[in-house]
Amino acid sequence: MNQERTLVLIKPDGVQRSLIGEIITRFERKGLKLAGLKLLKLPREKANELYEPHRGKFFYDYLIQFMTSTPIVAIALQGRNAIELVRLVNGATKPAESEPGSIRGDFSIDITHNVVHASDSPENAERELGILFDPGEILEYQRIDEAIIYSPEI
Repeated sequence: MNQERTLVLIKPDGVQRSLIGEIITRFERKGLKLAGLKLLKLPREKANELYEPHRGKFFYDYLIQFMTSTPIVAIALQGRNAIELVRLVNGATKPAESEPGSIRGDFSIDITHNVVHASDSPENAERELGILFDPGEILEYQRIDEAIIYSPEI
């Protein structure tokens, strides 16, 4: 079965607001599988590496300060079209453009404090997962309901 992996971060505001369980539940109910999960205080060096594509932008310094301020949750999710599905469940980056029912549509009103981060492409997913997870921390297994969730590839 053709599955991809992606990274989701529950940002400090999501952790501080006790939204961890709600957020993970939304991804699992969508049919995505947890492949890795950890609570951590993001070191500044890893934050700089993670957000390197934004270096030099007006919001970069504040973003790094925010992401390293309190714990975050790093999640490796797996499933068919995982990147696209995660971005759908998360909602638009700008909360005012997020649909009700999405994570950002339901829980955020600020573009930085928008509860979650997600990889936006297979290349970025691979790069970002490598920053947050060591190889042995992402697991491969079959969930019992996968035959029900996925139709055979045609």
